[in-house]
Amino acid sequence: MIQTSTLVFTDSKKHLLILDALRGVAAVMVITMHTFELFCEGNYHKLFINHGYLAVDFFFMLSGYVMAHAYDDRWDKMNVLDFFKRRLIRLHPLIILGMTLGALLFYFQESSVFPKVADTSFGQLLLVMVIGYTLIPISPSMDVRGWNEMHPLNGPAWSLFFEYVANILHVFILRRLPNLVLSLFVFVAAAGLFYLAMTRPSGDLIGGWSLEPEQLQIGFTRLLFPYMAGMLLRRIVAIKKGKRTFLFTTLLLVLVLSFPRVGGQEDVWLNGLYESLIIVIVFPIIIYLGAIGEVQGKSSQMLCRFLGDISYPLYITHFPFVCVYYAWVTNNKIAVTQGAPVGVLLILLSIVIAYVSLKLYDLPIRRRLVKRFIYSKN
Repeated sequence: MIQTSTLVFTDSKKHLLILDALRGVAAVMVITMHTFELFCEGNYHKLFINHGYLAVDFFFMLSGYVMAHAYDDRWDKMNVLDFFKRRLIRLHPLIILGMTLGALLFYFQESSVFPKVADTSFGQLLLVMVIGYTLIPISPSMDVRGWNEMHPLNGPAWSLFFEYVANILHVFILRRLPNLVLSLFVFVAAAGLFYLAMTRPSGDLIGGWSLEPEQLQIGFTRLLFPYMAGMLLRRIVAIKKGKRTFLFTTLLLVLVLSFPRVGGQEDVWLNGLYESLIIVIVFPIIIYLGAIGEVQGKSSQMLCRFLGDISYPLYITHFPFVCVYYAWVTNNKIAVTQGAPVGVLLILLSIVIAYVSLKLYDLPIRRRLVKRFIYSKN
């Protein structure tokens, strides 16, 4: 079964519905983790949805799979410029919306959690917003929130920066590699992933959102294996439709992302091992099973389409609202028992905002851009 509800390119390949839905499930896990992250007070053993940040690695693997599926047999009919126009049209309208929301809600985030907000001038805010529209990372010296993020108005945009990096690598290098060479690259990237995760003092793969050297190392390590592995998986494993895999893959994804932190203070490497194994072994299995799956029943199809539709807008618009929530909790010393119900409402509100953003902003703009820049010659 396929998704066609939000296609804007008339020559798009049919979407793999379960993979779209799994992207939506992962996005919900991310915003749930972000919403309740403040209550763990820096102790990641207490983090709700403990490995929710690995959803980003799942997104990267899905992206590699989908890019290979959608484009790698079309280069005789499409040039590099066409590819980049398609990617910009697909991703950038919501990047601009996310940055705008971050700017509009910025001063409502003033709190000890974000120590630089109070001292940020309106001119600084505008400059960071305009730079954010381009997705060009800013240096820590320009940070306006206090976390040294490359995109302080909308933190999760760091992964979209790496997505663009992956697309550039895909066009100029990765798509040209034979399977044997790509397999070698995947093996080396997997070894680097294990090494990083198991040798970091924190024993995890959290990070990638700053231009600081250590954070860049984390970001590229988290990008390269999943993206290339997704490409390789699409190339070497045939899709044979017909299996009912939606429920199983959803439960498996939720389980591995919400599983408690592994090991203790004396053996943090065990958690790094767990996270590496999830990315290297479990995520490919989930994506393969999702790709061969078929959704039966109108209710299930509608749910999968909805999850697929909101996945990207939910991921890229939720965080400014979460930061306002952090400020409210911190400034008013809100206990988890009081804050949790509001947090649940925030998650539901984020889903509504994502859907409205998709229908009233993203889809209309993308359709206009496609008509103007892709099919204007017809």
